Amino acid sequence: MALFPFIDCHHAFYLPVGDGHQLYVEESGNPDGVPVVVLHGGPGGGSSPVQRRFFDPREFRIILLDQRGAGQSRPLAETRNNTTMHLVADLEAVRAYLGIDRWLLFGGSWGVTLGLAYAVAHPSRVLGMVLRGVFLCRQQDMDWLYTASGAARLFPREWKAVNAPVAAFPGNLLERYAEGLAGPQAREFARHWCNWEAVLAGMSPLPAGPGGDDELCMATQEVHYFRHQGFLEQPLLDACAGIVLPVEIIHGDRDFVCPMDQAETLHEILPNSVLTKVAGGAHSASHPAIADALVEAVKRIHKRVMA
Repeated sequence: MALFPFIDCHHAFYLPVGDGHQLYVEESGNPDGVPVVVLHGGPGGGSSPVQRRFFDPREFRIILLDQRGAGQSRPLAETRNNTTMHLVADLEAVRAYLGIDRWLLFGGSWGVTLGLAYAVAHPSRVLGMVLRGVFLCRQQDMDWLYTASGAARLFPREWKAVNAPVAAFPGNLLERYAEGLAGPQAREFARHWCNWEAVLAGMSPLPAGPGGDDELCMATQEVHYFRHQGFLEQPLLDACAGIVLPVEIIHGDRDFVCPMDQAETLHEILPNSVLTKVAGGAHSASHPAIADALVEAVKRIHKRVMA
């Protein structure tokens, strides 16, 4: 992969944002470079040091943060006072605290959803966007993931495996996992939940057992958000139509978490967007072909916003 070498962060801190939440934030790269904020997936996915490697540290001021209830943010896996509008307000709080006027958004999967919601709410604060593995959070997109008529048809054995642990609970898959995750075996249910997504993302599932903090965050937050249609005030496509910010979209044609039609549909309504379809590319940013495409997209967006 053509990723940049690992670099250490030079500034890490917790930012209180109200309601008992504290965001974990870190900076690396050039303090005088183009600011870029990385929006992780999930919800609940958390940030990772590898996410710095998509950016030339000589050119970019790289900001990683863990969204409410995710990663190293506090409290762990908290869903109270945790909606998309809270996350958008948190981004504004981080931007203002760091003294940044405008920044680039770099988001994948749920990070695309959040990035678009932020750009709609605060267009004057956005230089441009790099979006990977587009997730629009429509009902049809959630049906693809969590009903028998979607990805379950491609992975029937794994679909059976994610349903089996919650078979005794009533309701749809999201409702059944909400009940399981609220009980004493939450970490076991979290492992099963995350294994389903891992399979769709082209990764190997883990053996049954209690999930770690990252799995608990991911499962709890995803179920919380997707039971409420992502807490979106209006459909993203309607809200985004006509946005003229420069946008680079990267999407793999083997992405079984977010099928290609989501990227194509978003590209059609954003007049200043470029869609790169990655042959053989899966959902994860760590997939070699996707990672290479992201590095090139970051280079292109840098040229576009600096022109």
